[in-house]
Amino acid sequence: MTEAVDATSPDRWADGARRRIDTAMVGPRTRQIGRVEEIADGIAMISGLPDVRLDELLSFEDGRYGFAQVLEEERIGCVLLDDHSGVQAGDTVSGTGDVLRVPVGEGLLGRIVDPLGRPLDGKGPIAAAELMPIERPAPAIVERDAVTRPVQTGILVLDTLFALGRGQRELIIGDRATGKTTIAIDAIINQKTSDMISVYVAVGQKSASTRRAIDAIRARGVPERTIVVVASPSAAPGLQWIAPFAGMTMAEYFRDRGRHALVVFDDLSKHAATHREIALLTRQSPGREAYPGDVFYLHARLLERAAMLSSEMGGGSLTALPIAETDAGNLSAYIPTNLISITDGQIVLDTRLFNEGQKPAVDVGTSVSRVGGKTQAHALREAAETIRLDYAQFLELEMFTRFGGLADARVKARLARGARIRAILGQRPHRPFKLSEEVALVVAVQSGLADALPVERLVDLVQEITTGLERAAPEAVRQIEANGALDGPGRKVLQDALAAMIARLRPPAGEARANE
Repeated sequence: MTEAVDATSPDRWADGARRRIDTAMVGPRTRQIGRVEEIADGIAMISGLPDVRLDELLSFEDGRYGFAQVLEEERIGCVLLDDHSGVQAGDTVSGTGDVLRVPVGEGLLGRIVDPLGRPLDGKGPIAAAELMPIERPAPAIVERDAVTRPVQTGILVLDTLFALGRGQRELIIGDRATGKTTIAIDAIINQKTSDMISVYVAVGQKSASTRRAIDAIRARGVPERTIVVVASPSAAPGLQWIAPFAGMTMAEYFRDRGRHALVVFDDLSKHAATHREIALLTRQSPGREAYPGDVFYLHARLLERAAMLSSEMGGGSLTALPIAETDAGNLSAYIPTNLISITDGQIVLDTRLFNEGQKPAVDVGTSVSRVGGKTQAHALREAAETIRLDYAQFLELEMFTRFGGLADARVKARLARGARIRAILGQRPHRPFKLSEEVALVVAVQSGLADALPVERLVDLVQEITTGLERAAPEAVRQIEANGALDGPGRKVLQDALAAMIARLRPPAGEARANE
């Protein structure tokens, strides 16, 4: 518009031309050019470009991009970010002087994108706030705060036994098809009642699995506050490699602005396999199980970026739920041990429990949260004070009683209590509980009220609580949902409401004796 006005006046046009001439850069320009020596399997070996830095973005003559992964004296190992079919030996390559960046901002919420931030949902271009590098330093110790605020997953066994906190890194680990992704998706779905932004990163997952996860979030969660990053098995190794880092950067945008985010990596076992593939193709020295020596550092620098920031840094948080797959329950394999040592605890899923119908199939003996009760809502912590010890004793006694009956009344009482704990810890997928419902279920069992019901009728009690608790004890529900605590009168109201529910569900005396 300004140039059109200037063009109507010769003097203005001349002044503008002089300014452009004065500011123009005159003189020779140097540009380093390299050449592709070899190209195969998404990896290009390049000669030249002596000044290229590690992870620098490289531009090929056909418009494709890659990043420098290996720097040798004579050659550079470059990982391509797209299909390499258009790149041939002899093509020219130039450095961009910049690292790989991805779009971030509010415009990504509700969208499905690839690791470069390109839309996959057919909803048009992404309105990004800015571009940020995928590799960013983790917050320093002085920039962090203690992990004290809870992340409610809505999964009773997690919230009562292995509470998660904002800023924590909790590993979800187990064999194939034991419900790992379901737990992570349920945690995302439950954030519909919180202020957390969710980022789900699918690395090398089958399209059908990714579609099921997206459908569950759309049907039961808040998709408008969720970002889905997809790197399919058919995508270039470079895209699969950068996917977790890109997802972490997208989540950090919100954390750094004082907000709270949850990021799920599904899964890092496949990401480690991609890293091994790239390392072998670029002729790096293989180590244990053919992984390169830096595979520990690969995931350590990724997961260290999850943190609860101090109030001086804005008070935002980023919680990470990485997923890893084991083979035949072997937790001592290379990648599982690496991830267990990096994270703040692990949720271990057991194939035997899954096959027996206990879902979520969480092994309470080997699972742990190293933050634990510090982040748990006060009402739930108070109600579940001894539940883990009671359940552990039940599992041990149950094993011994298989060899013969025990007539001791105390043993029978512990077995009855443990069976009821196991019954309430079972939960249907994508049906997260509210905090008040979790407190009510634990109180019903731990107070002994549920002892009047046969174990098989506890599913009816769960239904009663989820549909009628707010109506039966509104003041108690309000207290729990508002501040996570419950005073003496509120607890009395809650117990009275639970007693009334159980009385309605209790079978007649004759039927009860027959069941016994």
